[in-house]
Amino acid sequence: MDQRRLILFLVFSFALVMLWDGWLKHNQPPVPAQQAAAGVASPADGAVPTPSLSAAAPGQSAVPGEQSAAVTAAPRMVVETDLLRAEISAQGGDIVRLELKQHMASGEAGGNFVLFDDGTTRHQYAAQSGLIGEGLPTHKTVFALPASELRLKDGEDTVELRLQAPEQNGVQVTRVMRFARGSYLVDVSYEIRNGSGQAITPHAYFQLTRDGTPAEQVEAFGVTTFTGPAFFTEANKFQKVQFQDITDGDAKFPKTANDGWVAMVQHYFVGAWLPEQGVQREYFARALGNNLFSAGVILPVAAVEPGATATVGTRLYAGPQEQDKLEGIAPGLDLVVDYGWLTVIAAPLFWVLSWFHSLTGNWGWAIILVTVALKAIFFPLSAASYKSMAKMRVLGPRLQRMKEMYGNDKAKMQQEMMNLYRTEKINPLGGCLPILVQIPVFIALYWVLLGSVEMRHAPWLGWIQDLSAKDPYFILPIIMGASMLIQMKLNPTPPDPIQAKVMMAMPIVFTFMFLWFPSGLVLYWVVNNILSIAQQWQITRMIESAKPGSKAA
Repeated sequence: MDQRRLILFLVFSFALVMLWDGWLKHNQPPVPAQQAAAGVASPADGAVPTPSLSAAAPGQSAVPGEQSAAVTAAPRMVVETDLLRAEISAQGGDIVRLELKQHMASGEAGGNFVLFDDGTTRHQYAAQSGLIGEGLPTHKTVFALPASELRLKDGEDTVELRLQAPEQNGVQVTRVMRFARGSYLVDVSYEIRNGSGQAITPHAYFQLTRDGTPAEQVEAFGVTTFTGPAFFTEANKFQKVQFQDITDGDAKFPKTANDGWVAMVQHYFVGAWLPEQGVQREYFARALGNNLFSAGVILPVAAVEPGATATVGTRLYAGPQEQDKLEGIAPGLDLVVDYGWLTVIAAPLFWVLSWFHSLTGNWGWAIILVTVALKAIFFPLSAASYKSMAKMRVLGPRLQRMKEMYGNDKAKMQQEMMNLYRTEKINPLGGCLPILVQIPVFIALYWVLLGSVEMRHAPWLGWIQDLSAKDPYFILPIIMGASMLIQMKLNPTPPDPIQAKVMMAMPIVFTFMFLWFPSGLVLYWVVNNILSIAQQWQITRMIESAKPGSKAA
């Protein structure tokens, strides 16, 4: 009995302490951006990547000269759709700031969530591209902006932005960006018109440049939500790359392929370049210094003869990690959702949650239905646990009498207790297995609530307006503590007075810890406790009714 109580106490204490630690780290205030004050380089200062897929054409250098120095205050224009508000810099035509209008920023600042960031919010993060070849425009070239803003109008499905690069050696390049209604995808391409007297064989590169500071990071159970580049090919599957490995030169990822994509992953959101399948490409990841990193892809362009025009481009996804949509955008893109080491449990759990959400239209009710379903699945194990506890409760007076008789002889007392357990066919550790089995499910649900953007700012009812955040009035944690106390009352009292006091203190300790837990997780625990109380009460009543003489024995 003492061993079973000790095991349960240690397991629950460890789980809750680790969850508490992870939630505190998740909610710690962000470090203010100080890049500008510290003189940190901007993403536009990074060098142009060098292709190794094929040699540059005669007379062309693989890396263009610095014909355009970095512009610290290049003009910008705004492109706005129903989902996005993008700021486009004249320097390179980079997307230097991108607001997601359907997702609110965390914290008290409010406003739209900013994915690509020029450093004014928190990060340095930009989507860049350019051409590689003598005199061709790069992400350092200054383009001509056609207007100060461009908005998707009512009745329009797409809006197109065309940026003209300065003509060099008779070659005219236009950067084209197409934004669509209801989409986080942006088509980015280059129209190359060769007005020179010789053929050119350029390459195009598309990269995401970001600082190494995590955004909305979560850490629990020794696993941290990933921030950094990720690559996918059919041959190598999904590979994450740590910023430190890029700095050390130890980064491992596919260098060449004819499929796949490259992304910059962070908690809840992702930016990804998605080249067309079947096109040969080269992937790269580089450390630029000053805590800046680039990851991207280089695409070859067929020789452009004098007087001819060629087009090269790809798609950019910049938005939330919505799992039901990512897989349909590109193969393997749904893998950017990071559930840590319990993905094998968390992924199916999210699928079930999504199915219940499709029925109810509310993530809170979906959590309640998932809790009921899990309780039904674990019913046999729970029943065995509660039967064991109920039998122990019935034997409580006899165990207390043994303690009085053999209190000074621990060995004799343990022997008599084991004989009693064998006679009554009770496994003193029988209540541990159901708890141990359910703990991974509990932790997996924790990851689902904190790792799924669908849960971010998702309301339930009344005062619960964000299931991924704490209960603002601490109502659910208090209910959880009360339900846990009722459960403790239904359990047999430990014969050791000190242990009994510790067990009775657990509801208070857990209530305090749950004050800062995601309200969705507390909701799960409350519903689970209520169902457990009902099940345990019924089983205890049946056992006590079946053995009316046990109490008097």
